[in-house]
Amino acid sequence: MSDDLSERLAALERVVAGLVEQAAEPAPRPPADTTQAETFWAVEGLRAEVTDTTGAVLFTGTVDLPTGEHYDWQYALMLDDLLGADWTEAAPALDAVGNPVRLRILQKIIGGTRGAAELAEDAELGTTGQVYHHLRQLVAAGWLRTASRGQYTIPGERVIPLLVILAASR
Repeated sequence: MSDDLSERLAALERVVAGLVEQAAEPAPRPPADTTQAETFWAVEGLRAEVTDTTGAVLFTGTVDLPTGEHYDWQYALMLDDLLGADWTEAAPALDAVGNPVRLRILQKIIGGTRGAAELAEDAELGTTGQVYHHLRQLVAAGWLRTASRGQYTIPGERVIPLLVILAASR
């Protein structure tokens, strides 16, 4: 293994170990009247973990959905890995959520609507055939999972990333 790759792997292992340790404890919430360092508590924590690299990207969230489901989730990527990746591989997942009808379907499902038949009753989503077409696209891209026949759910590991994409688009 090359020295550069070994160093990058060691840095990534330190980040993962730090994130696992942080996941065991709830992150402190900064008070409303904080300094910039206190406001960027997540950035400061990440910066402390990736001191010998060009940087990293972290996204995280804790949510209680209207369905009663709860998710705590975080994910970090080293900047060099992210910049070196083939970004075109993200196109199918981004394309799937780049459609207004599919976003509406995801919004309904995250809100508790699980059945294809129930979704097809919403005239805004199109015909039954169109709804099934969109559901297939979302399943193929990994944004939905078939829970049982005609029932769909957003995989737990996709809930926070979906919300991050929506937040980033604002």
